[in-house]
Amino acid sequence: MEETSVFEKFELQLDRSAKDFLKETAKWAHFLSILGFIGIGFLVLIAVFAGTIFSTMGNSMQRMGMYSGSFGVIIGAVYFIAALLYFFPVYYLFKFSTNAKNAFANNDSESLTESLGYLKSHYKFIGVLMIVCLASYALVFVFAIFGAIIAR
Repeated sequence: MEETSVFEKFELQLDRSAKDFLKETAKWAHFLSILGFIGIGFLVLIAVFAGTIFSTMGNSMQRMGMYSGSFGVIIGAVYFIAALLYFFPVYYLFKFSTNAKNAFANNDSESLTESLGYLKSHYKFIGVLMIVCLASYALVFVFAIFGAIIAR
C-alpha cells in the first residue's frame, strides 16, 4: 500500500486577490510586449539605415582603408543581432499575457499553466542573457588589464 504525504495531497488554490494580481500583471505584460515589438521594429529600421549611413561615412574616410565599405555592414549587423536577441523575451512576455488573459476570460487552468510557462521562459532567457553579458564584461575587463600590463 502506497502512502501519500500531506504535500502530495496539497493543491494550490488562487484566491480572489491573487487572481486580480495576475490579471493586472497580464495587462501590464501585454502593454510592455507591444512596446517591445515597437522597439524591435525601430532597431531593425536603425539596422538598415545605420548600415547605409555608416557605410557612406566609412567610404568618405580615407584612413579606414579596405574596411571603409564594411563599416556600415558591421554596425547594421550589430543592431540586427540586438533586435533578434530582444525578440525572444518580448515574444515570451506577449504569449504570457495573451494566455493569462484567455485563462481568466474562460476560467481555463490549462491556459494559465501555459502562460506561466511562458513567463518562466521569459525570465530564464533574461537571466541567461545577463549571465552572458556579465561574463563578457568580465572578460573585457581582464583583457583590458592584461593589455595595460603588456603596454607598460
